[in-house]
Amino acid sequence: MELVLRATLFMFGTSVIGISLAHIALGPSVVPGSIPVNATMDSEDRFYAVFFLAYGAAVLWCLKDWRSKLREIRILMAIFFAGALVRLISLAAAGYPHPFFVAMTLIEFMLPPFVICLTAVVPARGRQPGPAFASLPQRALTEGS
Repeated sequence: MELVLRATLFMFGTSVIGISLAHIALGPSVVPGSIPVNATMDSEDRFYAVFFLAYGAAVLWCLKDWRSKLREIRILMAIFFAGALVRLISLAAAGYPHPFFVAMTLIEFMLPPFVICLTAVVPARGRQPGPAFASLPQRALTEGS
């Protein structure tokens, strides 16, 4: 499970950084189904891309010493889930987006609970293994530490 968590966070963090860099470099034209925008919307898109870049960097930062950053990982996933909820507001206000964003919304709703569940099953730094290991002698659990 540890490998799955770390790989998921790495792929997610690098994807977020890649998306944000594309928005910074190319502006809103990278958005599937977008139309040409005025300077105000271009500026706004690039401005918020910096915050998405910081979010991706925070996810990758959590990978270093990730066992002690499980709380931060859960907070970052909750923020991402809130972004999915905001897409529902957009859906109600403006209608269905490009099919790409319908698919992204599904991922945005599924990824955070998945990652949060993974953080619940991997032992944090300093935490003893769960009940599955209760029958092992204590010496076997601490050897090699």
